Amino acid sequence: MANKIRLTVGGIEYMVTSEEDEVFVRRLGEELNEKLDEIKKKSRCLSTTMVAVLAALDYSEQLAKSRLECDQLHLQLKNAVEDAACARLNAEEAQKEIGRLSEEIKKLRNSQ
Repeated sequence: MANKIRLTVGGIEYMVTSEEDEVFVRRLGEELNEKLDEIKKKSRCLSTTMVAVLAALDYSEQLAKSRLECDQLHLQLKNAVEDAACARLNAEEAQKEIGRLSEEIKKLRNSQ
């Protein structure tokens, strides 16, 4: 069920509709306000729109980097799973070879 949350961002009040928990949405609003304030402090001559665009660009950059990192971790996980499967096959083959050699040793001992 969608939650309707009254949220103030950048000094402007918004009515936000979200499936997310109200506490989560409010925390996002707080983080965005902090980001807007940080940008405003660095460049006081920027308009509200310019500050918002710079914040959006910063978040877009963070998202792109996170996606890249996620893709890299996914590839590492895939490689680790493949390596584990190979190791499992090698271990099974080694166990079979151990069994075969054990039988061969028994036969040789019995024939002496």
